[in-house]
Amino acid sequence: MVIIHSPRCLDYSAPGHPETPERVRSAVARLHRESHTWLTPVACAEADLLRVHTPAHVAAVKAGSFSDADTPVFAGIFEIAQLAAGAAIQAAEEALAVRPVFSLMRPPGHHAESDRVMGFCYFNNIAVAVARVLAGKPTARVAILDFDCHHGNGTEEIFAGNDRVLFVSLHQSPCYPNTGLESAGNCVNYPLPPDTKPAEFLAAVDDALARIESFRPDVLAVSAGFDAYKEDPITDMALEIDTYCDIGTRIGRYSHGRVPCFAVLEGGYAREFAECVEAFVRGWEHRQS
Repeated sequence: MVIIHSPRCLDYSAPGHPETPERVRSAVARLHRESHTWLTPVACAEADLLRVHTPAHVAAVKAGSFSDADTPVFAGIFEIAQLAAGAAIQAAEEALAVRPVFSLMRPPGHHAESDRVMGFCYFNNIAVAVARVLAGKPTARVAILDFDCHHGNGTEEIFAGNDRVLFVSLHQSPCYPNTGLESAGNCVNYPLPPDTKPAEFLAAVDDALARIESFRPDVLAVSAGFDAYKEDPITDMALEIDTYCDIGTRIGRYSHGRVPCFAVLEGGYAREFAECVEAFVRGWEHRQS
């Protein structure tokens, strides 16, 4: 598997904030035990950001003039967020070479709306990557599967009504940001109750992948969040570490030989975060071998 990572993404933190550099650092250390191909990303161009974000939003992140209680202003955050978005684009480009790719970067992105930072997210990394694919391939169709425990409200807001994109989200409800309660048009939501067990979650994954198969995408993009794990401190789901292996296996089984597939890291805050990531990669890679 190709993994895209830069230690530059570890260069910001805030005391008490759950989205810590250690979570990604630990996952990188664990994955380095296996024989993966590691690539260093480059920052995206502002033109890439402007495909999905307003000029005012990009300017606000650059100036640090935004306000969101969950999403602090850090020195250099514009450049780091730009690098994470660039990593997502690079993941999409590598996936088009027909090999699985995982962008293991922070900050996450799926809560960032076209004109708003939100929920630890500054730029919507997966949306930036998908928009780049759509711009480069005028007839392409892209499906986005988001299995983070929180609804990808930003991704939905950006692509709602776009018939070249199918957005599918599995998430706890009720839970932050309290969106994604219903499906509409090209946005399919699976609001799952607290304490959803592995079998129920995997059944929803199977149904989601069946919908994606019916859409017949040219690319599958995955927002990979690991906060539905049973010990995550800010959610209330009941997945096991091995559930993420099962999710990876299902994604690999669907995509292998069918469509290019790439994943972009979103959330996950438990002490076992690295183990969950490793399990996901193991399951996905097994099906791709």
